[in-house]
Amino acid sequence: MGRLPHRAGDTTGPASPGLTIRRATAEDAPAIGSLYLASRGNALPGLHKAHTDDEVRSWIARVLVPRDDVWIAERDGTMLGFIALHDGWVKQLYLAPGCYRQGIGTALLAIAKHHSPNELRLFCFQRNSRARAFCETSGFAAVRFSDGFDNEEREPDIEYVWAGA
Repeated sequence: MGRLPHRAGDTTGPASPGLTIRRATAEDAPAIGSLYLASRGNALPGLHKAHTDDEVRSWIARVLVPRDDVWIAERDGTMLGFIALHDGWVKQLYLAPGCYRQGIGTALLAIAKHHSPNELRLFCFQRNSRARAFCETSGFAAVRFSDGFDNEEREPDIEYVWAGA
């Protein structure tokens, strides 16, 4: 597959100097949980919480990190975002509040595209206009809109597909 883009020690370029990307470990689960909760609260205020914060943190530690291919973006030891990949799906992609439009999401998505060069899928809540714009400018196309019946939050969402390079 060639050289992995954005390996630890590499930068994402002028937009994100000093950014490193690395695989998550079990020790990262608490910080991933904190970032996840802060990001969702910031991006989607008023979103129905299907689980308590403690349940989310437990799920991240017991299920997400062991099951999925989770990558972290950090600068100077501070976690700025993460992406979780599973069977051609971007299952989670979250950035710390205030870290948008700095190339961090693009760097994390490059990891996903590297590992699934033919196709990637993801879901995004319809009201998350910032995430929708990011998906669409990153080459994803909306293929299905739903009323939210199939997700725990019961929030209308969109399935996106990236058809590969």
